[in-house]
Amino acid sequence: MTERQIMDADDLRRALTRIAHEIVERNGGVADLVLVGVRSRGAPLAERLAGLIEQNEGVRPQVGSLDITFYRDDLTRLAHAPIVKRSEAMPEISGRTVVLVDDVLFTGRTVRAALDALTDHGRPAAVRLAVAVDRGHRELPIRADHVGKNVPTSREELVKVHLEETDGEDGVEIERVDSPAAVEPVA
Repeated sequence: MTERQIMDADDLRRALTRIAHEIVERNGGVADLVLVGVRSRGAPLAERLAGLIEQNEGVRPQVGSLDITFYRDDLTRLAHAPIVKRSEAMPEISGRTVVLVDDVLFTGRTVRAALDALTDHGRPAAVRLAVAVDRGHRELPIRADHVGKNVPTSREELVKVHLEETDGEDGVEIERVDSPAAVEPVA
C-alpha cells in the first residue's frame, strides 16, 4: 500500500472556510439553517462549519448528527454485529434547510441512507450536501452542493480524511490498495 497526501491541515481549513461561506450565501443567511453531520467524521466537520459560520455571521446554526448504521443497504456486508453510535439530540428540522455534512462522497449510498434517517426526524424545506472530498464513482444519482476538493480516484484507492478531533491531526490522503477486493464502496 502506498499513501500520498492530497490536502494538509491548511488546505482543509481553507476548504471548510469556503464551504461555510457558500452555505450562508446559498441559504441567504443563517435563518432556518441546520447542519447535520453523518457519523463519524461528518459530525466534527458539521461542528467546525458551524463555528466558521458563527465567526463570520455572529450566529451559530444548530448542529445535529446522524448514525445511519441501520439505514444502510449494505449492512449485512459491513459486519455481523455493527457498532451503532448514538445520534446527538437532533434539532427541529421540519420546514428548515438542512445541510448534510460528510467527509467523503463516493458511491452515494451513505448519503441515501442519511436522507432516509433524516426523514425520521421531520420534513425539511430543503436538504443540501456538503463534503470535504468528492472522489467520484457514483452508483446513485447524488451530487454534493458544496465540495472542499474534487479528487479523481480509481476504485483501487481509498480516500482517508484525518481530523484533529478523531485522529489527532488534519489532512487527506489517498491510499493505493494492492488488492482491489480490499476496497469496498461504503460512502
